[in-house]
Amino acid sequence: MARKPQIILSSLDVDRIEALLAAIPASVFPGKAELQAELDRADVVAPEEIPPHVVTMNSTVQFSIVETGKEFCLTLVYPRDMDGSTDRISIFAPVGSALLGLSVGDELAWPGPGGKSMTVKVKAILYQPESSGEMHR
Repeated sequence: MARKPQIILSSLDVDRIEALLAAIPASVFPGKAELQAELDRADVVAPEEIPPHVVTMNSTVQFSIVETGKEFCLTLVYPRDMDGSTDRISIFAPVGSALLGLSVGDELAWPGPGGKSMTVKVKAILYQPESSGEMHR
């Protein structure tokens, strides 16, 4: 298995995601253990210390699924911010969980829908709250 890339997370994102994970049973969110493992292995820093090339919550990210070559541009959001629009992805979606904390150029294999593995590759970050001075969004 390929080595996982280093991930960097803001302390604010970690606190909010851990609160969500504590409140939701694994039967409702099958990827709970994988997302918690990512939080546990992350380098956690203050929001103002997040580098501009790292995917954080509410970042707009251009990425691809390596196996299919399909490219997407979506904003990574909390479940409460999913509003039916097609330009958002929840942190609880498999791709959303995979994107969190990755840097531009990183690839990460992640369990996809139905248990089939997929590889997510970050191409660009079009917007990141921290680099825009929005530390507590």
